Amino acid sequence: MTVADVVAQVRDGRLEDFVREAVALVARELMDAEISDEIGAALGEVAPEVRLTHRNGYRPRAWETRVGEIELLIPKKRSGSSYFPSFLEPRRRSEQAIIAVVLEAYVNGVSTRKVDRLVEQLGIDGMSKDRVSALCRALDEQVELFRQRPLEGAYPYLWLDAKVRHEALLDRAGWETPPPGCHSSLVKLRAA
Repeated sequence: MTVADVVAQVRDGRLEDFVREAVALVARELMDAEISDEIGAALGEVAPEVRLTHRNGYRPRAWETRVGEIELLIPKKRSGSSYFPSFLEPRRRSEQAIIAVVLEAYVNGVSTRKVDRLVEQLGIDGMSKDRVSALCRALDEQVELFRQRPLEGAYPYLWLDAKVRHEALLDRAGWETPPPGCHSSLVKLRAA
């Protein structure tokens, strides 16, 4: 899926697609961090003195989550033991943690401290602060795309703020709902 596809989903207001793509983004970044640590160098980094092996493509794997199926591309190593993402092993707990971080990022914004805690909960040790910051920036971009999408159509809402003076005393105001069967959209204000 391309960035343009994600932008189109956000613009259309499909929250499920937004959450699924954000979870996939976090999963990709976590896999990239883990494989870079195992290999001894980041993707494209030239470090012959510390590199243990090289990347050797990807293998697809479907990951069933509560937000839908996510197609992961798991990196492969050229030599040595094969790589398997640590967040897939304790499956349910890690999925819930990733989704919680994505949803909290939507509501409260992303903090490096929260993402760092998530990474520690998933059992990924030694993730650099730069990598955590990059993950936060990418997640922030996803959230901002969703928040800035145009809202089309009518959205009904009711905003109430009232005070009632009853014989020179100030009372709180409450709303009385119309009786069953009444199709009027008007309601009466009564003193609470």
